[in-house]
Amino acid sequence: MTSHPLTGKVAIVTGGSSGIGAACVRALAAEGARVVVGYHRGRERADALIAQLPGTGHAAMSVPLEDPQAHAELAAWAARALGRVDILVNSAGYTRRIAHRDLDAMDGALFNEILAANAGGPFSVIRALLPLLQASGDGLVVNISSVSAFTGLGSNLAYCAAKAALDTLTVSLARAFGPQVRFLSVSPAAVDTDFVEGRTREELQKKAAQTPLGRVVTPEDVARTVLACATHLRTATGTRLVIDGGHTL
Repeated sequence: MTSHPLTGKVAIVTGGSSGIGAACVRALAAEGARVVVGYHRGRERADALIAQLPGTGHAAMSVPLEDPQAHAELAAWAARALGRVDILVNSAGYTRRIAHRDLDAMDGALFNEILAANAGGPFSVIRALLPLLQASGDGLVVNISSVSAFTGLGSNLAYCAAKAALDTLTVSLARAFGPQVRFLSVSPAAVDTDFVEGRTREELQKKAAQTPLGRVVTPEDVARTVLACATHLRTATGTRLVIDGGHTL
C-alpha cells in the first residue's frame, strides 16, 4: 500500500481557518502532511478545522499579516516544536470592494494598507520561514494570487497592484533561492467564498456563465492546484498557474 505523498512533511497555511486556506489545509492533511493553520481572528474556526483533519500533530497559530514580529515568532516556534517546514501556502489576504474610478474612496493610506497586507505580509512570512524551507531541501512556497494581477480587474485598484507585486516577487524569489526552495503563484478568478464583501453567488454564476468552462471556481479547485504544486509539478518554479475556467481568454 502506497503511503500518502506528503507523509512526514510540515505545511503552514496562512489564512487557513476559512475559504481557500481551509480547503488547502484539508487537501494537504489528506495527503499526509502535518499542517499548521495560520489565522488572524478565526481561532475557533481553526480549532474546529483541526478537529476534522486526518492525522495528528496539527496546530493553530496566530499569523496576522501586518506583524513581522509574529512571523519571527512563528518561525522560532516551528523550529522548536516541529523541527522543519517544507511547504508554505500564503493564502491570507485582505480587500475591500471599491470601484476603480472612485479615487476618493481609494486614498493613499488605504492603497498602502492593501498593498502591505497582500504583498508585504506574504513577503514577511516567507522571509521569516525561509531558513527552515531551505533546510528542508525540498521547500515549496505557493502564493495565492489572482488573475487580477495581470488583467487589472478586481475588487479595487490596490488589490490588483498588490497581486501583481506578489507575482513578481514569486519570480524573483524562485530565481534567487532555487534549487532548495520552489516558488509558485496560483491565480484563480473569482472564487466561491465570502472574501469579497457583498459579492453574491448569483454574481459569480453570471460571470462564470460567460467563460469557456462555464463554472464557478471553488476553494477546492484552488486547493487541488496547490496540492499538485507539492506532489506533481516538481520542475515548476517562478511561474503562475491560472485556474479561471477560461475567464481570461
